[in-house]
Amino acid sequence: MTDTKKPSRSPRKARLVFMGSPDFSVPSLRVLNEAFEICAVYTQPPRKAGRGLKLQPTAVANCASQLGLRCFSPVRLRGNAEEEARLASFEADLFVVIAYGLILPKTVLDIPPLGCINGHASLLPRWRGAAPIQRAIEASDAQTGVTIMQMEEGLDTGPMLSDAAININNGMNAGTLHDALAALTAELMPPVIDALMTGNIRATPQPEMGVTYATKISNSETQLGFALPASALMRKICAFSPYPGASIETKSGRLKLLSAEALSDDVTDAAPGSYLGRSQADGIKIACGDNSVLQITKLQPAGKKPMSGAAFLNGQNWQLGENITAANAIKKTTRGV
Repeated sequence: MTDTKKPSRSPRKARLVFMGSPDFSVPSLRVLNEAFEICAVYTQPPRKAGRGLKLQPTAVANCASQLGLRCFSPVRLRGNAEEEARLASFEADLFVVIAYGLILPKTVLDIPPLGCINGHASLLPRWRGAAPIQRAIEASDAQTGVTIMQMEEGLDTGPMLSDAAININNGMNAGTLHDALAALTAELMPPVIDALMTGNIRATPQPEMGVTYATKISNSETQLGFALPASALMRKICAFSPYPGASIETKSGRLKLLSAEALSDDVTDAAPGSYLGRSQADGIKIACGDNSVLQITKLQPAGKKPMSGAAFLNGQNWQLGENITAANAIKKTTRGV
């Protein structure tokens, strides 16, 4: 980890190649552009998105354009001799990687004299991999954070240079946690880079105990059922909100569930999926597994804007005690794809 004494500034600004793609990377790019010399930005190629499926640049590409930085979007780096030569031509001290999305082969990792460092949104070695923010919430972790590590060929296995923790407050969703961790990453990066430039830092190997993997979220995981206990459903809804979003198939169609709360003081003998009426918070009370009750406070019907549970109920004729889940709805949806 970084030494306790404050490192002195290098006699010159560090030259960096920045590699990142989504919104999470943008705060760090802005901060590093002010503190250091960014000689190039690497990001993923444009992807089709939106109703018109038009090619859309990444958030980092848009930011780099605003800042007047050179931006490159190779499809791959592995086995790409032309791109390796270009990366070497920048004569950067360090490559900074934050949610880039492409694998850096050893031939690229070895280019900068100070190596490559990565800002990862977890307290390593917990939640290595693709979806650390969502998995931390889903697992009901009390804390998570950011780790700055020296990169090596393994998946998030490199020695740690710095880290910082934040609490996961009750009801916090992936969107709010994402923003907090993105800001924390941007805060941690400059002193680590300064310390690397002055040689005033030591890397700590990751512990062998406590390794977990944050696997990519599959579409099937986001399709929920009320047979789960309300507490588990609440964690999944928070973990998948706002993206990719958790949904449930009901007799009124597919509902994207944006916020919900397990009512710990409520118990019911009703079958999971039974409508139990409006809650005091103008939400929708639904029976769940283990005799538990879930309060849905915000949702989004297919093709409509997000709304409160109470607003949604105003247009429904659900009866107390009826099961509002749609039988075989997921199978029907699958056949229609």
